[in-house]
Amino acid sequence: MSLHRGDAESVGGYVLGDRLGSGGMGVVYLGRSASGRQVAVKVVHAQYAQDEEFRARFRQEIAAVRRVSGAFTAPVVDADAEAEVPWMATLYVPGPTLAEVVEKDGPLDGRTLRTLALGLVEALRDIHQAGVVHRDLKPSNVLLAEDGPRVIDFGISRAADNQTLTMTGRLIGTPPFMSPEQFAAPRDVTAASDIFSLGSLLVYAATGNRPFDGASPYLTGYQVMHEQPRLDGVPEPLRSIAARCLDKEAPARPQLTELHGMLLALPESTTVVDLPGAARPGTPSTVQGGGRRPRRVRRLVVPLAVALAVTALGLATLHRVSESGTGSGTPAAATRSASSAAVALPAGWQPWRAGLLTAKKGDPLDELESGCVAGGTTVYCAGTGFTVTALDAASGRVVWRSGTSPETSRPIGVQDGRVFTYVKPDSTQTFITRRLVALDAKTGARLWAHPVSEDRNAVLFDGGVLAMDEDATKFVAYDTAGHELWTAPAKSSAGDACTPAVLDGAPYGLCTPADDPSTGGVGLLHLNPADGTSKEIAQLPTGADALGVIGERLVFAVPKLAEGSFGSGEDQPYTTLEEVDPVDGGVRVPLPSAVRGTPTLVKGVIHFVRPNGTVTAVRATDGKQLWQRETDIENLSAPVLSAKFNTLYFSNQFGRLLALDVSTGAVHWRTSALRNPGDSTSDTVPYILLVKDALVAVAGDTAFSVRPDRPVLPR
Repeated sequence: MSLHRGDAESVGGYVLGDRLGSGGMGVVYLGRSASGRQVAVKVVHAQYAQDEEFRARFRQEIAAVRRVSGAFTAPVVDADAEAEVPWMATLYVPGPTLAEVVEKDGPLDGRTLRTLALGLVEALRDIHQAGVVHRDLKPSNVLLAEDGPRVIDFGISRAADNQTLTMTGRLIGTPPFMSPEQFAAPRDVTAASDIFSLGSLLVYAATGNRPFDGASPYLTGYQVMHEQPRLDGVPEPLRSIAARCLDKEAPARPQLTELHGMLLALPESTTVVDLPGAARPGTPSTVQGGGRRPRRVRRLVVPLAVALAVTALGLATLHRVSESGTGSGTPAAATRSASSAAVALPAGWQPWRAGLLTAKKGDPLDELESGCVAGGTTVYCAGTGFTVTALDAASGRVVWRSGTSPETSRPIGVQDGRVFTYVKPDSTQTFITRRLVALDAKTGARLWAHPVSEDRNAVLFDGGVLAMDEDATKFVAYDTAGHELWTAPAKSSAGDACTPAVLDGAPYGLCTPADDPSTGGVGLLHLNPADGTSKEIAQLPTGADALGVIGERLVFAVPKLAEGSFGSGEDQPYTTLEEVDPVDGGVRVPLPSAVRGTPTLVKGVIHFVRPNGTVTAVRATDGKQLWQRETDIENLSAPVLSAKFNTLYFSNQFGRLLALDVSTGAVHWRTSALRNPGDSTSDTVPYILLVKDALVAVAGDTAFSVRPDRPVLPR
C-alpha cells in the first residue's frame, strides 16, 4: 500500500516507502536505511504524540521488544521515544500475517498447522523468559516467515518488573483474542493470559473461525468471560489442547513446556475429522465449522466505564466461582463433574438439532408452552405447524408428525404407549372447543379424542388423565384407552373455579372463587383415583402454587400478592410454604426472607429461578436457604436434576445451557447461545429434560441434544 497524502517521507533517517499496515495507535511503513537495509518503521499517530501516558507506553513497548529480540520476533534496529512523533524501527520480516493467509487461502492443516503451533509456543517461551507478557497475541500480529512464525507488535505488552500502565479510563486489546483476566483485572495479567490467547489463535488457524465471536466487541467480551469456546471443526488432538488453553481459570491452563510436548503429537498430514454433531445420513441439520470467512477484527479501545458495564454482568460470578473452588465453566470442568459415573446415552447418540417449525400457518394456543416430553428413547415435542413431532432421542430424526394445527403447546405426557396432547379447532374441523387427544406413541395415529375446557389444562395421574369438561363445571377422568372412569363436581368451600392438579401421581383439584379469585383463598380437593370421590382437605392462601410432595405432605409455595391480584408471576416474591398432610392437616413454614422467582421442587429442595438468572435453593422442610447463585443467564427454564451427576441443568430461551451443582450451586459449566434457534424465542418458554443422561432442550423453534459432560452445541 503506497504512502497516503500527509505521510512523512522519512523518519529518523529512514526513507519511508509503502505502508505495511495501520492500527489504532500508529502506522507501520516499509523503510530503508542509508545502507539499503529494509526495516519496518512504526510511527505513532500524531494525536497520541502529546499524550505523556501514551508516550510512556511506547517507551515500554520499545524496551519490551529489545528484551525479547530473538529468533521468534522482529528485533529492534533503532528507536526514538522522545522524538516529536515517536517511532521505532525493527528488522523487516517478509511474509504475510496469519490473518492474511487464512483470509486468502482458508484454514491451515497438517504440517503447516503443526509448525505454526510449535513455533508460537517457542516464541512465547522466548518472550516470557524475558519477563514480558505480550497481551495482544492475535492473527494479525503473527508473521508467517520462511523460517517460522514471528510474533510482532508489543504495543500493549508488559514487563514483569516495569510499572504497570493502563491508559486512563480505557481497556485495550482485541476482544476475540483477549483472556478473561484482561477484562476482569487488566493490571494483573500473567503469562497465562498469553496461553489463553494462543488457544484462541490456534482455533482460528485450524478453522478460520474465532472461538468467541459476538455480534459486537462488548458481546464478544462477555463470551470470553462466561461462555464456552466454539471448537467445532478443530481436529483432535488440537481440540483438547485448545480447550485446556481456553480454561477460564488461569492456573488450570498448561505451562509452555507441557504445551510444547502436547503439540508435538499433532499430525503432519491432513486428516479427515468427524465433527461432533456433523450431519450424517438420516440425521437433521448440523453445519461443519470452518466455512465462514473471518471478519475484520478491530482493536477495542473503549471507555473503561463501558467495558465494565459489559463485564459487570458476570465478573462477580467468575470471582465467586474461583473463591468457592468450583468448576471453571469449560468443557474440562464438565468432564470433571461427570467423572464419577459413566455417561449412559441412547444407543447411537450424537449431538443433534431439529426444527420445530413447518410451513403451516395459523394462531398458536395461548399457552405457548414449548418443550418435549420423553417416552423411552423418543421425545415428543410441541411446535408450530403441527400438533406433535416425535424425534429419535439419539439422532434427532423425525419419526412422525401428527396434526396440522399450529399448536406450540407442550404435550401433556406419555403413558401406556400413548402421547396425550390437545387439538385446537380450525376452519376445517367441525368441533368448536379444544379436544384432549391420545396418539399412538409409535406411529402418531390418533386413538381417541374428547372435548375439554379451553383454559384448564389436563394432567396425567397414575391410571389415567384428569381434565375439566367443556364448561369447566366438573372433573372428568379417562383411562389411557379413552374410557371415562368417573366425574366429580368442581366445587369447594373457596369457590367453584377449579383446575386439575397432580401431586405424586395422585389427582387433586385447586378451586378459587369464580367471581373474584383474589379473595377467598384456594380450596384443595383430594379426588379418589378409583371413583372420583371428592374431599376438601385444606384451604390455602390465595395464589398458592402446587409444587409436589415430601413424604406424606403436599407442598405449596405462597406468594406475596399485590392487592387485587391472585396469580403469581415470573419474579413473584414468596413468603411462606404451606405443607398439607391429607390426614393430619397442615403446617406453615415461613421463609426467612421473601424469595423471588418461579419455584420448582426437586428432591426436597425448592429452586426459585428469577428472570435475571438468579437461582435460590431453599430446603422445603424448614424454609432454610441453602445457596444462591447469580448465573447472569436470563430467562432460564425450570431445572431438571441428574442424581447420578449431582447436577441441575437449565436452558434459556436462546438455547444457552447451564449446569449447577445441586448441593452448592457451583457452576459446573455453561454454554453459549444456540445459533439461529428461530423467530419464536421471545414468545415461547424454554424447556429441558433428560433422556437417559442425554440433555434434550428446546429454544424457540429448535430442539437439540448434548452430552452432560461435554456440552458442545450442534450448529
